Amino acid sequence: MELFTSTERAREYRRTLLAFMDECVYPAESVYAEQMAAAGDPHHHPQILEDLKAEAKRRGLWNLFHPHPEWGPGLTNLEYAPLAEIMGRSPALAPEACNCSAPDTGNMEVFTLFGTEEHKQRWLEPLLDGTIRSAFAMTEPGVASSDATNVEMRMERDGDDYVLNGRKWFASNAMHAHCKVLIVMGKTDPDAPKHRQQSMMVVPIDAPGVTVVRNLPVFGYVDREGHAEIDFTDVRVPVTDVLKGEGEGFAISQARLGPGRIHHAMRAIGMAERALELMCARADSRTTFGRKVSERANIRDWIAEARIDIEQARLLTLKTAWMMDTVGNKEARTEIAAIKIAAPVMALRIVDRAIQVYGAAGVTEDFPLASMYAHLRTLRIADGPDEVHKLTIARAELGKARAAAEAAGN
Repeated sequence: MELFTSTERAREYRRTLLAFMDECVYPAESVYAEQMAAAGDPHHHPQILEDLKAEAKRRGLWNLFHPHPEWGPGLTNLEYAPLAEIMGRSPALAPEACNCSAPDTGNMEVFTLFGTEEHKQRWLEPLLDGTIRSAFAMTEPGVASSDATNVEMRMERDGDDYVLNGRKWFASNAMHAHCKVLIVMGKTDPDAPKHRQQSMMVVPIDAPGVTVVRNLPVFGYVDREGHAEIDFTDVRVPVTDVLKGEGEGFAISQARLGPGRIHHAMRAIGMAERALELMCARADSRTTFGRKVSERANIRDWIAEARIDIEQARLLTLKTAWMMDTVGNKEARTEIAAIKIAAPVMALRIVDRAIQVYGAAGVTEDFPLASMYAHLRTLRIADGPDEVHKLTIARAELGKARAAAEAAGN
């Protein structure tokens, strides 16, 4: 990894973040569980998170994701990627503690790149301060949302407003106690070219006509930030709250998702690393039929394969981050697609084997493995399912092969 993280500031952030994890985050996990249990509300915002946020700010570990020096430390994708991995080791606490949680990271970049001065003052600055949260509403229950051009929500112009009608779901973070604003994607012109029909708009979550219908559990887990189904009925949005301009929704979504997929991949690798550590510890501490579990050949195979798989995925992700920094997201699109597939699949396999080593304990909430499994399995669908990314990769490979054949005169 040193090959790809050679800058001194990257190494310093890594050292500081590792110390924060050891000294503050891991010890806080049990406190977090106690405070959530005592509240009796799955969407409760516990005090321990505010304590961690204050400490992260004090240590300079705040908004690490933001590439624009005006709003954050200005790290490159390559510099930030190892930090995302470290935060992924404690997914319920570390990303929010450092104000690096999805979907806020992507939404903050959208506001930075495409928001008006009013948007930046009203929404971006509080998001950067960590005093509010946000959600991204694109997926719909009635269509295959893996194809973003399928969105059916209507956004119809009426004077100085647009009127929104439709239903969204899996708007992650919309159940968070501090969620105040939505970025919503819908269809403004069904007759425009396919990728110019969609627009994105800024909608306060308490706007008239916005109704949070329900939270959607994931594999039975009710995540604290939630995944909401939201109904929009005659919601009026001022023209000034259209991001970038009418018909720019698809372009914004592509700009938003590139860095986000790197973040997801590295957090998945962090989960895989922690699952491997837990697997080793459990295998060394348990005895079956007169021998330590760690002495069984199949367990040693799992441990060795896990290390190989993690290193492969990490190197591909770091290469992808390097390409995004040096040649741009468009040129790195094949690698972005590849790592979005490879990292969750790899991490899921390691977590699954760690659960097997833990036995019945592995499927309980006494250990983080079951929650990791649910999160990682969902990640194979979120931000584009594996199959869509495979289409991207296959299309690129076929294009290269055809171009080579044409150049050779075949």
